[in-house]
Amino acid sequence: MAKRFVLFDLDGTLIDSLEDLADASNYALEQFGYPRQERVEDFRYFVGDGVPKLMERILPPGEATQERIEALRSAYVKRYLEHCCDKTRPYPGVAELLAALKEKGIGAAVVSNKPNDQTRRILGELFAPGTFAAAAGNQPGYRVKPDPGLTWKVMGELGADPADCLFVGDSGVDMRTAENSGATGVGVLWGFRTREELLENGAAHLIETPGALLALL
Repeated sequence: MAKRFVLFDLDGTLIDSLEDLADASNYALEQFGYPRQERVEDFRYFVGDGVPKLMERILPPGEATQERIEALRSAYVKRYLEHCCDKTRPYPGVAELLAALKEKGIGAAVVSNKPNDQTRRILGELFAPGTFAAAAGNQPGYRVKPDPGLTWKVMGELGADPADCLFVGDSGVDMRTAENSGATGVGVLWGFRTREELLENGAAHLIETPGALLALL
């Protein structure tokens, strides 16, 4: 396949962040007197489309007005930025994969729907400097994935042609991002979503372990 660049989603792909996402979400709910979302596993489907959509999904039915979403968002963002690495860790095998990519001269990057400051803090806390040639989270002027704009921005920073890139993620949003940006979509089976969702959204490949990605390069 001779791909020269790998763009990764973050949550559910490189890192297991579910508990910290749930904790910050429940903190925000409690600040405004709403009941907690007690099942951490439910956050596998709450997250993935940006913070406003997460707030909409965790609010009780009929409560998701723009004013309430924004109020929760503000509380969530502050809490999460302060506590985003309390329980979050890279998935087993991810550090070894990233080291192997660097050894092979494959450029690695991150494109996340998580806000940019949160994305950069997590990468700085959990990964060695120089691990990623580029990284970007949600930021002004760009729509969330599967819109390809932010992905193309990162590709530009890498000097990468989309045809030379794999886009690796755990959700249908990521697979549609790959298609929309011209990259090849690789779905990971250790993340938040299912094999069926990945295939239904156009995954060209599925991998069960991080190390299996190397066979696709």
